[in-house]
Amino acid sequence: MGFFSFFTKDKKETLDKGLEKTKINVFSRLSKAIVGKSKVDEEVLDNLEQILVESDVGVETTLKIIQRIEVRIAKDKYLGTSELNMILKEEIAELLQENSIDERENFSFPNSSEPYVIMVVGVNGVGKTTTIGKLAYQFNQAGKKVILGAADTFRAAAVDQLTIWAERVGVEIVSQGMNADPASVAFDTLKSAVAKKADVVIIDTAGRLHNKVGLMNELSKIRNVMKKVIPNAPNEVLLVLDASTGQNAIEQAKQFTAATDVNALALTKLDGTAKGGVVIGISDQFKIPVRYIGLGEKMEDLQLFNRKAFVDSLFE
Repeated sequence: MGFFSFFTKDKKETLDKGLEKTKINVFSRLSKAIVGKSKVDEEVLDNLEQILVESDVGVETTLKIIQRIEVRIAKDKYLGTSELNMILKEEIAELLQENSIDERENFSFPNSSEPYVIMVVGVNGVGKTTTIGKLAYQFNQAGKKVILGAADTFRAAAVDQLTIWAERVGVEIVSQGMNADPASVAFDTLKSAVAKKADVVIIDTAGRLHNKVGLMNELSKIRNVMKKVIPNAPNEVLLVLDASTGQNAIEQAKQFTAATDVNALALTKLDGTAKGGVVIGISDQFKIPVRYIGLGEKMEDLQLFNRKAFVDSLFE
């Protein structure tokens, strides 16, 4: 299935609208930075560096991009400012390519005798519960049998919110209420999923950043207990980050990747921020694929991240 066969006009419009604030932030400033300039010189590069850093691409990733452009200038001997957008687009696409090897085209998985298990981590307030609800909706729409596990038992509201989402989306949920043992909830959820031949299991976990050792122990316990039911579980450890927090999202990524083996990222609230550059920085710095992006309130506004679509939209 090719790229354009799954990336519909509606999805493209949602992506374009969601990235609008970032595009205005970056490219209106870039246009001003090159006014009156015929070629990309040191001053233009300095201005570009500042724009990228302030757009939350991050210092390390920004320096990589600038260095790549400098190589192009040295190679071509001359680089006009009219070409800068194209060169910038190509270099950012190249950076994202390194982490897009297993990019998915739809909310589906190869047929398996076991449920596909997603363990979701992230701090409160980033849109973790909403992301789980929207994921459940997307998988359900794709014809998959979904079961949720309410293992964030630290807050009563977390269990209640997930229950509301399960009812709204029309999927099952396993819950033991507040203060239950999270690992016990995860264990029961997987047992139920196996018995009911579910396709996808999504396990919520506590949304708090306690000390790294405590976080590591809790998440390790949940993982170990799940493996007793499904040896390969979890297939995906999904870290949810709020794109609008910029550099704070990068700090959270550092904390969680140190505490557990995160292998997928979801960036939420891209539609409400001019800091969409954080997607580029996080993907580059952590070498973890961005799997999902949140672009609005509707359930359909959670999209699978596609590098080509993202870069095309950003530079359109």
